[in-house]
Amino acid sequence: MTLVLNNVTKKFGTHTAVDNLSLEIPEKEMYGFLGGNGAGKTTTFRMILGLLDQTEGSITWNGDTIGYNKSHLIGYLPEERGLYPKLKVRDQLIYLGKLRGMTKQDALTELKHWLDRFKVPEYLDQKVEELSKGNQQKIQFISAVIHKPKLLILDEPFSGLDPINVEMLKDAVIDLKENGTSIVFSSHRMEHVEELCRHLCILHKGRQVVQGDLRDIKRAFGKKNLVIHAEDSLEFLQNYPGVVHYKSVAEGCELQIENESVSQSIFADLHNKGFIRKFDLEEPSLNDIFIEKVGASYE
Repeated sequence: MTLVLNNVTKKFGTHTAVDNLSLEIPEKEMYGFLGGNGAGKTTTFRMILGLLDQTEGSITWNGDTIGYNKSHLIGYLPEERGLYPKLKVRDQLIYLGKLRGMTKQDALTELKHWLDRFKVPEYLDQKVEELSKGNQQKIQFISAVIHKPKLLILDEPFSGLDPINVEMLKDAVIDLKENGTSIVFSSHRMEHVEELCRHLCILHKGRQVVQGDLRDIKRAFGKKNLVIHAEDSLEFLQNYPGVVHYKSVAEGCELQIENESVSQSIFADLHNKGFIRKFDLEEPSLNDIFIEKVGASYE
């Protein structure tokens, strides 16, 4: 069930929040959205869900529009959390499960399964307001997946979580994908997108500036990163032909270079320059690509 956005634009009065966005999100894939605040990520998600109507363009899922008749097939974790603080976890999630067409018993079984998986079975009869923010996030996540959706939209799912809980949630998301769920998510953390997604889109002020397969995007970017750790000074590389960016670090330097052949020239010129402990040619990171395309580091 492929999700297709075709020339989608959303205007609020004179402000264009999303500008002519076209992309295709394959079935059983994890698709990443990157962009600063106000880039249009959340607006795009709300249009996909049918919570907002697009001004122009079309959004289809398996060739059809998304409406309330498909809500039992879709899960959504909004960036602004929306649980009822005074309700117990059990009552709240059974209610949300029933809204998605589940029986009370099925919802309770799934809820217990997820609480066990997240190592918090004792939260079943606690009120949401009694939980830490990180653990409220786990409950919010369970509410988005309890009905085993075919399409799952996660808006900043890892925000506010400590590293252990981030890994726990990442593992859960990967399992869902491998069991057939199509997942679209935005994240402030590029390494999460880099690790989890094969396809991605970088939005900037409502426009897509990069879109496609991560490997193709890196290949097209051309530039590479080179890390060198050495005994002797490497300052001569600051003005070396083909070196785009030079950064001195305690053990040596980190370079951004125009292409792989530059690394071979540097390697040859390091001969007789003392002991080289590390010479590591790396693919460009998503952060490198983001800085080049958007003009600012995004963290």
